Parts: sequence; C-alpha cells; structure tokens
Amino acid sequence: MNILLLNGPNLNLLGEREPALYGTTTLAQLEQLVVTSAEEVGAKIRAYQSNHEGVLIDRLHEWRKWATGCIFNPGAYTHTSYALRDAIAAMPQVRVVEVHLSDLTKREPWRQVSVLADVVAHRIQGKGVAGYLEALEWLTKDAATR
Repeated sequence: MNILLLNGPNLNLLGEREPALYGTTTLAQLEQLVVTSAEEVGAKIRAYQSNHEGVLIDRLHEWRKWATGCIFNPGAYTHTSYALRDAIAAMPQVRVVEVHLSDLTKREPWRQVSVLADVVAHRIQGKGVAGYLEALEWLTKDAATR
C-alpha cells in the first residue's frame, strides 16, 4: 500500500507553535513515526508539507496514481479551500483521511467547518499525533476490505 502523508500550512512549526494545543512533537518526528509504523504493516509513505495551497494540490495531482491512500492535515485550508476539495474529489481512487491534531468541534466557530468533509473517506480529530497513526490503521483496514 502506498500512502501520501500531506501536511498543510504552519505544520512545519509543530513542536514550537502553541505546544499546549498541538503538542511538542516536531513535523520530522511525526513523519518518522508514521513511516516507521507504515513499514511495520508493509506500507510505503511519501511525506510532504507546504504552506502553499497550490503546491499541496500539485502533490495530490502528481502522486494520485502512486497512492492508494492519503493522510492529510490541511491545516487552515480545511475551512477555506474549495480548490483542495476539488483536487480530492478528482481522485476517487485515493482514499483520503482528514486529520487534525486538535478537536475542531471545540475550537472557534469558523474552525468547525470543513469544506473537505464530504469528499474525504474518513475524518480524525483531537487525538494529537496518535490521530495520524489511527489514520494509517484505518487506511490499512480499508484497503483490506476493498
């Protein structure tokens, strides 16, 4: 199984930015954790982070034929990016799990809206770094049942 691990804006600051809310794990540590866990189940990971919406769309387009699944934390683009929504909808063969470190239902009202929710296969939020591992597990089980 090939899985794309995408992280959106400001996630390059993990471990520094609001650690009380997002934790102290850095992006490099998070990526390594997912890669190691994926290897244990025979999955391959391609990890990428960008603060730029168009670059995230380019990666989805570029890797859509390689990936069977995608773990995606779109950051603030969750609430605003119809372009990312369209990119995800354009690749139905790739199962996308939307992941958020914090629980958006307990945040500001504008953060509670996901324009991606109806085009992703699954959503996980409020579980910190463990949410990424849960997404990996979900994708693995989903692939086994397809």
